[in-house]
Amino acid sequence: MQDYQAHLRSLPMSAQKVRLVVDLIRGKNANEALETLRFANKAAALPVRKLLASAVANAEENFGVSRDDLYVARIFANEATTRKWRRFGARGRFKPILRRSSHVTVVLRERGS
Repeated sequence: MQDYQAHLRSLPMSAQKVRLVVDLIRGKNANEALETLRFANKAAALPVRKLLASAVANAEENFGVSRDDLYVARIFANEATTRKWRRFGARGRFKPILRRSSHVTVVLRERGS
């Protein structure tokens, strides 16, 4: 069994928000996961869908695997770097703003016949 991976680095969205979408497709067939993401009503669904489509295309083109045999073996979103911003408030204070980002990894595997 060979794994087919794709990575998305520095997605400008918090890992907590991306995990809500990622949990929807874990363990599903690749085609079913793409359709699920197509109709998911979350902002993170589009970049995760593009990542999954890229992983499927890599497996098809580079290794000659059929799209129908692939399933999402592992998918996870980790925290990436956080940009720290500040907005000045009253009385000389400042209010920190954290702009979070995340790394997403998808691992596809071929179903055993």
